[in-house]
Amino acid sequence: MCNDYRLEVPISSIMEDFEDLEIAIDLPEGTPNVAAREDIKITDIAPIVRSAGGGRGELVNRRWSWPGQNGKPVYNYRAEGRQFGSNRCLILADGFYEFTDPEAPKQKRLDKWLFTMTDHRWFCIAGIWRESPLGEAFTMLTLDAGEDVAPYHHRQIIPLPRDRWAAWLDPEVPAEDVLGLLPKGSLVPVRVYPPAPAQAALL
Repeated sequence: MCNDYRLEVPISSIMEDFEDLEIAIDLPEGTPNVAAREDIKITDIAPIVRSAGGGRGELVNRRWSWPGQNGKPVYNYRAEGRQFGSNRCLILADGFYEFTDPEAPKQKRLDKWLFTMTDHRWFCIAGIWRESPLGEAFTMLTLDAGEDVAPYHHRQIIPLPRDRWAAWLDPEVPAEDVLGLLPKGSLVPVRVYPPAPAQAALL
């Protein structure tokens, strides 16, 4: 499951895309200070768009993961059988990572794979947010992995197609009408660690 993702697209471009989709976005805390980041990790602060009612969203910076009952961070959350009638959010990303056993037996670190979308520069991941002892925090929803992710992990986060973003921000729309897997070929994996031999020669 996802414990690392990327966002390098400027907030200005993201706001323009929401405007093109006619999704109204408020800035209750001002425009978030969001630097391009290759790795956003558990407990980091990152931008989300949370449901604000009336078909609007609010762009805010919040913590990724809240403390679970066992003290471990809740950074992924199973979506099956749940309605999520409140506190929905869109998590902004332009890629996410999965990790697999190393291909080289002597290599100790896991292979790191970056997944991006074939048809858009950036996307939104379905999430929820809640109050926690550490303040408001968000988590990513997951389903059994689709064909693009299954070779790398048995579960996956839920990147939403653009025509479902507004629906996810509307808690009146049933979750099962919004949450689902993208068609095969929508996500493209590239191994970023260890680099391929041609890449390594350039380093």
